[in-house]
Amino acid sequence: MTRRFSHVVGFDDAPFERGHRGDVPVIGAVFAGRRLEGVLSTKVRRDGANAATRLAECLAAARFRPQLQAIFLQGIAFAGFNVVDLEDLYRRTGLPVLVVARRAPDLKAIRRALLDHVPGGARKWRLIEAAGPMEPLAGVYVQRCGLSTFEAESLLTALQIHGRLPEPLRVAHLIAGGVTTGESRHRP
Repeated sequence: MTRRFSHVVGFDDAPFERGHRGDVPVIGAVFAGRRLEGVLSTKVRRDGANAATRLAECLAAARFRPQLQAIFLQGIAFAGFNVVDLEDLYRRTGLPVLVVARRAPDLKAIRRALLDHVPGGARKWRLIEAAGPMEPLAGVYVQRCGLSTFEAESLLTALQIHGRLPEPLRVAHLIAGGVTTGESRHRP
């Protein structure tokens, strides 16, 4: 039996200056079907290791939590290389997680950057490997935890309203940019 997902949240990080150190805002757009229901926010450490913890804490405290049925992430890393441990986020929240990217990532470049330049890079690379390869689905690339390929595709296509990117991620991206820079810009 296939689950139906009507209430989801999409998270994206805010833009930050290249030399920025410290915390970076992350915005969550909560959707009930195709309607924006609310906005969440938290912060994660630039190139840190607290993304799964901070997202789980943000969701646990949210009044929207009882209705949520899935989590979308705009990429597997926030704030540079703060890689989300998908299994940990799934375990802490009990919600399936779907990582979405417009294009397949350059894994060789990511691995090289992590291992050569990022503190804790080997651990972060293991998290990316544990999440599995990104698979093409509904015009985007995904990694998934806690849902089948069919469920992931159904969820994506139901929320691809204004392009290939699911609406919760598109809206989270716009809000994150607008709040931090004064206006949203760039395509998510």
